[in-house]
Amino acid sequence: MPISCAIYLFCYLCTVVFKDLFWKGVKVVTTIYKILLLCVLLMVGTLRPLRAEDTVDGTILIITSYNPETRSISDNLSAFMEEYKQRGSRYSITIENMNCKNLSEAYLWKGRMATILGKYAASVPPSLVILLGQEAWAAYLSQDTELAKKTPAICGLVSSNTVVLPKDSLDLQRWSPESKNIYMDFHDFNIVGGCVYEYDVEKNIKLMRRFYPDTKKVVFISDNTYGGLSMQALVKKEMQKFPELELMLLDGRTESFLEVSEEIRNLSDSTCVMVGTWRIDCTENYVMGNTTYMLRDANPTLPVFTLASVGLGNWALGGFTPVYHIMGKDLADAALDYLDKGADSNVMVKSIPGNYVFDVKRLHEFGLDSINLPGGATLINKTPSFYEQYKYWVIGVVSAFMFLIACFLLAVYYIIRINHLKDNLEKSGQDLLVEKQRAEEANRLKTAFLANMSHEIRTPLNAIVGFSNVLASDESSEEEKLQYCDIIQKNSDLLLHLINDILDISRMESGRIKFMHEECDVVQLCQTALSTAEYARRTSAMYQLETPVASLMLKTDSQRLQQVLINLLSNAGKFTPSGFIRLAFRIKKEQHELEFSVTDTGCGIPADKCERVFERFEKLNEYSQGTGLGLSICKLIVENLGGKIWVDKSYTEGARFVFTHPIE
Repeated sequence: MPISCAIYLFCYLCTVVFKDLFWKGVKVVTTIYKILLLCVLLMVGTLRPLRAEDTVDGTILIITSYNPETRSISDNLSAFMEEYKQRGSRYSITIENMNCKNLSEAYLWKGRMATILGKYAASVPPSLVILLGQEAWAAYLSQDTELAKKTPAICGLVSSNTVVLPKDSLDLQRWSPESKNIYMDFHDFNIVGGCVYEYDVEKNIKLMRRFYPDTKKVVFISDNTYGGLSMQALVKKEMQKFPELELMLLDGRTESFLEVSEEIRNLSDSTCVMVGTWRIDCTENYVMGNTTYMLRDANPTLPVFTLASVGLGNWALGGFTPVYHIMGKDLADAALDYLDKGADSNVMVKSIPGNYVFDVKRLHEFGLDSINLPGGATLINKTPSFYEQYKYWVIGVVSAFMFLIACFLLAVYYIIRINHLKDNLEKSGQDLLVEKQRAEEANRLKTAFLANMSHEIRTPLNAIVGFSNVLASDESSEEEKLQYCDIIQKNSDLLLHLINDILDISRMESGRIKFMHEECDVVQLCQTALSTAEYARRTSAMYQLETPVASLMLKTDSQRLQQVLINLLSNAGKFTPSGFIRLAFRIKKEQHELEFSVTDTGCGIPADKCERVFERFEKLNEYSQGTGLGLSICKLIVENLGGKIWVDKSYTEGARFVFTHPIE
């Protein structure tokens, strides 16, 4: 943006700020403001027209009213320029001000507009004209030149109703112009788009009748501005639809604030008031913002409705009013769309929809709470709810309560955690005690194991070493030497059997032995085990086999099952010098298992030692041959095969070992 544009906007905004501050003061301050404003305008006049950038695509000419609503104009210009910059258009922008102040100089506005347009008629006409404000819009529609009627125009911050400015100077206090409509009365102008407010007088009259069916007179209040005059013309035109209602005008062009207050005080009960605008009275001084309170106090029981939001919040009951908002972005989009696409852009004049607005507090004061309001109405001054009244107290109490709950939950959490840690500590202590006992037991077992091993290994080794030395001498006969060799062989076999048993126990307890399950004939397996035990017989007892079937296939580890049978048969042979040793099995279909038994007629096992015989190195007769590991190995093998092994205490004629094996 050029430097001239920046300086121009700075001066423009400064005058807006000074105007808003000074026009709230007295008449002397107003005079000072006029002097300052004149100085600023003279300084601005020395600058070239504002241009955003030098391009070849054309010019967008923006003409503003520079009326008392300049703050809204500056806001819309800012929104327009921001959207223009984002879209990156190549059109230059020129801003012109009409410097419209009071209605008393309305006859000059048409000439000012003609002067502005004439500056561009002699050179390159603008590609598009944008009019911001009621005064600029009315002055443009009052032109008769070809440039004004043929140049595409877009309007903003205007209403759909307007009045054409007079050609010459006249008595503006008595001027009663005709209300014109942008959609119906200006077909000779090239109006391509814009955003306009709709002031719906008819809906407000119907609203009055809805609240007060007995209304006979409608009083319309307007001020000494162009906006007030155009609203007054619209009201007079629309009131022709309601001939049964009397219309009374309180016109700020001819009456002061005090005179209007006095007339309001004298209004009858069957009267409703409709407020248009109220900023300037006939003295041409801006009224203070609190004057609506004074007008309300002049006749507190008088029902008041608003056409343009004036008096809402302190005086008016409500009304159907436009929804005012910043439309700069929409105007920029409409302008650039039209310039880029032309007639194909579908740009048009858009009416900004209105809405019903009601003051709940005032409705309650007038006893109108029970009346059904139109749907979608906006309500102001509503009685705040308990939460709205005590919002921060509620938030504080809830926050404190939540904090206490959080503290309570945190305390509960730590209590539970401490108890959990305590339980874990106690459990760990118990586990540590158990592990200590296990370690002590393991140490005891190790000691017992070493003691037993040293005893069991030393006995055969002594025999082997002793008889080997005797055998080495030449003093023995051949018969004695054969006897010594037999003793050495038997003790070697005993030592080898001891080592194998120890290795078997170690591998089974560590899980390193894998059981290989395969189909085998149980009857044949029993016969083989019985033959092996009978071959190594050291007793005169008879070996017997009892089977319920001639053949039975079973999926098992045949080698380990045969080892159990041989161990039990060999163990029975040690303690049964005569009688019989019987191997038998039976099928238990309900339990889906086979039950094997080895029965002998030997010395038997005391009842109190039936469980101990399966422990390691446990021997009922310390002088009998053996390692004391055979039954421990049998128990480990049977349990790994899925069965159980025990001593039948009900058998008293010897010993009977029983174990089971699942069929599946």
